[in-house]
Amino acid sequence: MDGENRGASKPVPDNLNQVLNELQMMALRRIESFGWELRFVRRPSLKQPIPVVSNAEGTTIGVLEEDGRVNLEHDVRLRR
Repeated sequence: MDGENRGASKPVPDNLNQVLNELQMMALRRIESFGWELRFVRRPSLKQPIPVVSNAEGTTIGVLEEDGRVNLEHDVRLRR
């Protein structure tokens, strides 16, 4: 682990419009129609938030990039 700790923060913040940019919000709404969902937002210190999405089955995860693309070739590591 890299020392990241959510603490008392929710996995998906209530203020998404302040965490995600307009392109990310549009992309999220688009992929939600295909069963994808925002699972959590990583908020590393001094870096941009990293929104992590997954398909309906939870078998594939991706990162919602700043330009709205879903990056399936990311380096996000999940805890088990």
